[in-house]
Amino acid sequence: MNAYTPANTAASRLLIAALAALAALFGIWFAPTPSPWVALAVFALPPALLAVGQWRGRPTAGYWASVLGLAWFSHGVMVAYSRPPERWFALAEVALALLIIFAASGPGMRARLAQKKAARLAGKP
Repeated sequence: MNAYTPANTAASRLLIAALAALAALFGIWFAPTPSPWVALAVFALPPALLAVGQWRGRPTAGYWASVLGLAWFSHGVMVAYSRPPERWFALAEVALALLIIFAASGPGMRARLAQKKAARLAGKP
């Protein structure tokens, strides 16, 4: 990781931590299933790979993390509603998915709002 990679920002570190936590959550949640390797490959591998990609400064890792965050959010809400024994795992998935979405989109939104504020202060519409 060099000094110019996006992994040095606070939002990027938060995104990496949230993706790693989600991968660990899926690992714990789906370990007792009859075929844990398939479940881990489908659920835990994508956030783990995205965390590595974000850490290495891949420009599209944050984008794909936020896109998949929407799917993880939907999955968590659906499981929390339909399977009471797994509700706490699902609610943790929802919280991590929201954290991932906001951490991935935060820097872009902050830059966009700063640009609008600068244009407004300069007198441009």
